[in-house]
Amino acid sequence: MKGFISLASILSMPKRNLHLLPILLFPISFIPWVLGGEFIIHTVYVLLFYLLLPALIVKALGFELKEFGLRLPNGRGLRFFAALFLLSIPLSLYGTKVPSMREYYPIFTYSGWGDFFLMELVMGAIMLAHEAFYRGFLLFPLARKNEWLAVILQDIPYTLVHIGKPGIEVPYAFVAGIIFAKMDLEGESFLPSFLLHWLGSAFFDFLCVAVKSGLLSFALP
Repeated sequence: MKGFISLASILSMPKRNLHLLPILLFPISFIPWVLGGEFIIHTVYVLLFYLLLPALIVKALGFELKEFGLRLPNGRGLRFFAALFLLSIPLSLYGTKVPSMREYYPIFTYSGWGDFFLMELVMGAIMLAHEAFYRGFLLFPLARKNEWLAVILQDIPYTLVHIGKPGIEVPYAFVAGIIFAKMDLEGESFLPSFLLHWLGSAFFDFLCVAVKSGLLSFALP
């Protein structure tokens, strides 16, 4: 189809070209953001464009998925994750004091606590796809040539796709994207940032729901 890169054209490209990967993947980062859609539809877009399509592209170019951080993290990565998760707890408590954040999250609708936890599992799939794309496919191959170029390259689209969320999220995403990338490179896996992103998000969602429902009141302004 005109406007899209065909599988045949990808297969004909030079194999294991580290400079070609960002060129192919960078534009994909904006597709789910542009398409939008309600929660479940958006989840499908994210899984398709952040996980499935990049995996097909890198395999077609002769790479192995483990080269993109799809492996168990080492001890440094796990320690980094544990320290940052503990640090995220007071930040999350502070976040509930920001009205725009408290009202925006969670981003899904739910009918009860059982439904809430089910939706958080769906959020886990979204976070896995995000981290696989930004901290996996975009980060790891180029980092072998130029670490800081790779860190900044993945951080630019990651920050831009946060536009439209509460304003404080844009600078927060920029800083978080750099920290996540450094943590994953240390851990030789994108799983630490996935766990931090998902568990931190789920904890903040719970706090927002608890505050808005009156279950907790300490975080209100």
